[in-house]
Amino acid sequence: MFADTAKVFVKAGDGGRGAVSFRREKFVDKGGPDGGDGGRGGSVVFYADENTNTLADFRYNPRLRAEDGGAGEKRNKHGRAGKDLIVKVPVGTIITHKKGSQAVILADLSKVGDEQIIVTGGDGGFGNAHFKSSTRQTPTVAELGEKGEELELELELKLLADVGLVGLPNAGKSTFMSVVSNARPVIADYAFTTLTPNLGVVNIDGDGFLVADIPGLIKGAAEGRGLGTDFLRHIERTSVILHLIDILSDDIIDDYQAIRRELGKYSKDLVKKPEIIALTKADAVDNELADLQKTELGKVAKKTPIFVISSSAKNGIKPLLRELLLRVNQSRSSTVEDAPADQGLPIIALNKKQLDASWMVLKRGDRFIVKGEKIEKFARKTDVNNWQGLERLRDIMKKLGISHELERQGALPDSIIEIAGTTFSFYEQ
Repeated sequence: MFADTAKVFVKAGDGGRGAVSFRREKFVDKGGPDGGDGGRGGSVVFYADENTNTLADFRYNPRLRAEDGGAGEKRNKHGRAGKDLIVKVPVGTIITHKKGSQAVILADLSKVGDEQIIVTGGDGGFGNAHFKSSTRQTPTVAELGEKGEELELELELKLLADVGLVGLPNAGKSTFMSVVSNARPVIADYAFTTLTPNLGVVNIDGDGFLVADIPGLIKGAAEGRGLGTDFLRHIERTSVILHLIDILSDDIIDDYQAIRRELGKYSKDLVKKPEIIALTKADAVDNELADLQKTELGKVAKKTPIFVISSSAKNGIKPLLRELLLRVNQSRSSTVEDAPADQGLPIIALNKKQLDASWMVLKRGDRFIVKGEKIEKFARKTDVNNWQGLERLRDIMKKLGISHELERQGALPDSIIEIAGTTFSFYEQ
């Protein structure tokens, strides 16, 4: 089953909890803390695999989760790290995440072997061995593991072909593909023989290129007729569009313009791509009618090369393929010059370390909400049911200046503080 879109939910592994433990040996009267750290959770990594060609599997398995990290143990043994989950997708897969009404592209896996970490596993919590000091000889505090990231994603596959093949049903696209490439599409004398995109390799003069056959385009496709424009995404990346038109058509100009209209409705960029026209089934007409049809079409497609071919008789195929190869190679060799560097005023901004340490306090009704990357990370790893762990979080708030800001905004000892969903009183009574 071919599928070129899918929705999935991905969850990275949670970090393991740190251990609370004390050294216990026969001849050691008062052993110190020896609780080990929790292991890091596994991440979810998407990988562009050349042997995968559909997103169908994700429709039956839409929830993907990496392994959690193991808990720390006594004798300073760290918990094992969770295994990363490697998700294989077809080359050409775009991964997006919706933030409100906007879709953010997280990865465009356009080459074999491309990979991207999409959600990162949570850090493991420190064991109590980390909290020993000269004034705290027997700490009973350990951190919780941090939660792994989670996201809802949309996957979209865009085939990576050099040439996109378009045309009305029965224009001869499937026959053409079977003759010029290694593709083996279904061929029959009825509309919509091709129900999924076909990808084929064309070899000519010791070189080659990829062709994608796009099914389902008819007049009114953009309004939902036929198979609609569901598969047009697969020619968005192509270098050249090859437009096949049945030479026996009663109105060859209308057939040509109908497909052009559907392409334009889908994307203005598609109608700007280099285009070559091939009039098919030339074995069914004499040279005089073929020349007449070619001349008629040339009135509207003035700057577009027009070839007359017969796929079944293999007439006119080589000149067409050579022209396609020329256009493809021109596209491959063309380079876009980098825009000149902005010589305007310098931009002053905080570096990542400063941004991570920054925070803000917001008052919402009777509670105070603290936001900031660093303090939220500490809060997520704090067991608020452990008084030593909670006191440690309060100490960190003092060192970062958060406590002073809370007092300035009117926080009292019994005021409720919220950080990353964790709530507690400002001070113990």
